[in-house]
Formats: sequence, C-alpha cells, structure tokens
Amino acid sequence: MDLSEPVIRLKDILLLEDPLFNPGHICIVTGAGTGIGRAAALAAAANKLTVLGADINEQEGEKTTKMASELGGQMHFLKADLTADADIENVIAEASKLGQIKYLINIAGIQHIDPVENFPMEKYDMMQRLMLRAPFYLSRLAIPYMKKSSDGIGVIANMASVHGHITTRNKAVYNITKFGLRGLSQSISAEGEGKIRSFTLSTGFVKTPLALNQIPAQARQRGISQEKVVTDVMMGQSRVKEMMTPVEVANLFIFGISQNAKYLVGGDMLFDGGMVLTY
Repeated sequence: MDLSEPVIRLKDILLLEDPLFNPGHICIVTGAGTGIGRAAALAAAANKLTVLGADINEQEGEKTTKMASELGGQMHFLKADLTADADIENVIAEASKLGQIKYLINIAGIQHIDPVENFPMEKYDMMQRLMLRAPFYLSRLAIPYMKKSSDGIGVIANMASVHGHITTRNKAVYNITKFGLRGLSQSISAEGEGKIRSFTLSTGFVKTPLALNQIPAQARQRGISQEKVVTDVMMGQSRVKEMMTPVEVANLFIFGISQNAKYLVGGDMLFDGGMVLTY
C-alpha cells in the first residue's frame, strides 16, 4: 500500500476559462506549505490567479512558491502563525498590495488524537484559534476588500471534512472546528447578498501529511496494523477504497470559487466516496 504524498503535475490540475481568473486578482491560500493547501495554491496559480500563500513552515512554503513558478504560475509566500492576530492582519495587508483580493481559501489545520477526557486544553485552544478563529478573522478582514472590487464579487472557501457531518472517536476538537466552518460559510453567505459567497468542501481521507501522520497513532490506540487503519478505519465506510489525492481536492476548490459555481452559496461540497450518505 502506497502511503506517500503524490506529486502534483500540470496535467492533473483542473484549468478553467473564467474572466475573473487573472493575475490582477488575488487568491489567499492558508496552509500552503504542504498537502491540500499546497495543491490549492498550485492549482490557483496555474489558473492565472496571483496567489498569496501563508504557512508557518517557511521552508515548505518557499518550495510551493518554486513549484508554482515551474507550473507557469505566480505565488508569493508569507510566513504566518495563524494563531496570532498580527500575522493574520499582515496576510490581508500584504495580499492587498499585490492586487484585488477576490478569493480566500482556508485550509490550514492540525490534528490531535485523544478522547475528550484526556484532551489537553492547550491543544484545544490552539486548534480553535488555527482552524476556526483564523478563518473567521481572515474572512472579516478580506470581505471589505472584496466588496470594493468593481463587481463586488468575492468567494471564501473553507476546508471542512466528513467530520463536519459525522464524528469520529478521539477527534473531538477536529470535529467541532469542521462543524463550525460549515456554520461560518453559511453565515458569510447569508450576509453576502449573492455576491460575497462562501462554501465548505468536505472530503474523506486525503493523502496529506496530516492524514498520513495520524495512522501510527490510530494503530497504537486501536491495537491494529497501520494497513488496517487505512482499509478498515479510514476507508471502512467509503465505497471508494482509495484515499483522495491533494490535487483532486484542489480541483474542487477551483471549481467552487469559479463562476461555474455561482449558485454554491453557503453549501457544502461533499466528496467523500459515500462515507456519510451510504450505509
């Protein structure tokens, strides 16, 4: 079983003809250093948007910037700790200098595996700040820029999960934040008058460091092999017995922020191989 993160190639990226996909329009992507965030940044850059990628991992963020350039796109990397308000404010300020902020894709996140009774409160606080408060504050700061654009259009996409629909044991805070992001997207859309819209994207397990790195912990806690964690736990309820790749998720974000998805207002894109809705 191959549990390595796939390489992202131009031929794998969904390329759309959209008049709003141009270098004068800025797409902010958080978590751009690895995984889905990296893939989303590369996909947005390949679609002619100017990307401001934010991540706490400077080395990996700069690597993403180089990869974007190799794909013919334009990305600027900014090191940011999204649990710090000053860094969040700096992300929006720097993005506004590059052009017209049009798109915000909130992906940055972490995982911690523990039952509620053992869950460290400092980890709870960190995950809430990173995965729910930061998307809210980034949205709060970005929306005024979106409204000032010539057409008043802007899109905010939030990375949710099947755990924004169903819960898994030992992941209480992750579950809470993903449910919260669905509420945030719906709230933004309720106030957006159809022009500022927001949506969530919910997937099952994706071949990212976040997912791959939790396999050993799940194996220890459940007393089973790592292979069994993937086939029986992660993909147990999925009708497609293969983890998604980051670029497959990124392509859904590209469709979601494009004009092809103008009726995706507050909705959730559930691409989970049937985990939630089939039994």
